[in-house]
Amino acid sequence: MRSRPGITQWASGRASGRSLRRLAIAATGLGLPLSATAQTAAAARLDSGDTAWMIVASTFVLMMTIPGAALFYGGMVRAKNLLSVMMQCLAITSLVTVLWLVYGYSMAFSTEGMHAAVTNWHSLIGGFDRVMLAGLTPSSLYQTVPESVYVMFQLTFAIITPVLIVGAYAERMKFSAMLWFSGLWLTFAYLPMAHMVWSGPGSLLGDLGVLDFAGGTVVHINAGIAGLVACLMLGKRRGYPHTHMPPHNLGYTVIGASLLWLGWFGFNAGSAVAANGSAGMAMLVTQIATAAAAIGWVAVEWYVHKRASVLGIASGAVAGLVAVTPAAGTAGPGGALILGFAAGAVCFFTATRLKHKLGYDDTLDVFGVHAIAGIVGALLTGVFAAPAWGGFDGSVTSPLAQLWIQAKGVGFTIAWSAVTSWVLLKLVDLTIGLRVTAEQEQVGLDIAEHEERAYNLS
Repeated sequence: MRSRPGITQWASGRASGRSLRRLAIAATGLGLPLSATAQTAAAARLDSGDTAWMIVASTFVLMMTIPGAALFYGGMVRAKNLLSVMMQCLAITSLVTVLWLVYGYSMAFSTEGMHAAVTNWHSLIGGFDRVMLAGLTPSSLYQTVPESVYVMFQLTFAIITPVLIVGAYAERMKFSAMLWFSGLWLTFAYLPMAHMVWSGPGSLLGDLGVLDFAGGTVVHINAGIAGLVACLMLGKRRGYPHTHMPPHNLGYTVIGASLLWLGWFGFNAGSAVAANGSAGMAMLVTQIATAAAAIGWVAVEWYVHKRASVLGIASGAVAGLVAVTPAAGTAGPGGALILGFAAGAVCFFTATRLKHKLGYDDTLDVFGVHAIAGIVGALLTGVFAAPAWGGFDGSVTSPLAQLWIQAKGVGFTIAWSAVTSWVLLKLVDLTIGLRVTAEQEQVGLDIAEHEERAYNLS
């Protein structure tokens, strides 16, 4: 599965006739009700099993952000910044939901409107014909599920991606700056990438042949590179790296990582948009890659430090979840095992040795885990998608050729995210400023920004 089809297919099922498809698109695209014939035919293609699974998958992916990422990140910061991180996760969830309604879904998945006025722009960004979810009705379908369910499923992806970036600038960005940056970044970094990979024929990276089943480029490399740019532009936390800044509650982090692991089944298996064999295999390879990455991280850590850490096994598991994301729809169990182990071992070094060697302060290793594991997974997807390597994509006859295509997709994503993120951060910094004052940082963002404490010590 190279990409998800665009929403010009929402009123039609997989086996629909061309005339019915045109009728359904024309009617719903104009916000008009379908004819009785079209409604009956469309309703007949609604699959209750697919619908039930996609509702569950959407819930799982939302759970990855609240409470999953909130607990995972919250446990790793200092106690004086716990509420600020959780607040950022909740605020981004709310902000992105509103923006998704207003224009996000349309810009990400519409293949109508924009290119009628501006030639070839449809390969980069969607149109505005679905602004405010125009044309969405209870009977609107996307493949075999209600379009409303698909809108919700894709919304959860749009929510968690800017939330991931929070870990890179945690403990030092203004709340107001975080809101402005997250909204702008969603608009100019995430929505175009989602469109270029997943909107179907005519999309830039989709037509190139880049394989990204559930978001290796769109979500993880995109967010990880943005995180690196953000932490470089903000500068190091006060006292870093000379002041010891240990996680204040690894119990929260383990619970958060566990919720991420569970929720990721919705993330990957849900990307099949059906309760079928593809979803089942995506679920299995997700479990295998995650477990292998956790073991890979711990094995290398044990070799280097002669011990295994709780933070290490949790971080390794997340690295595996990230790495298998682009490959979940095409890799087999054996490929997932190798991919996961490689991601865990590589990310141990990038999140520890590389960060300290280069001196950047990526607070919670967004670049070291999400960007790097995303790159490893996106590249190896080209190999393990091939049937010769146990994969299930019959169109990949040359793993080497597909690896080159994947590399071009990775390179484009890195450049897109880096440039866009730098411009947006610079804009926010020049207007309202990015960073809290030294005094506010010393007191902690819980008190300085929200006048609340996570723990009552009285």
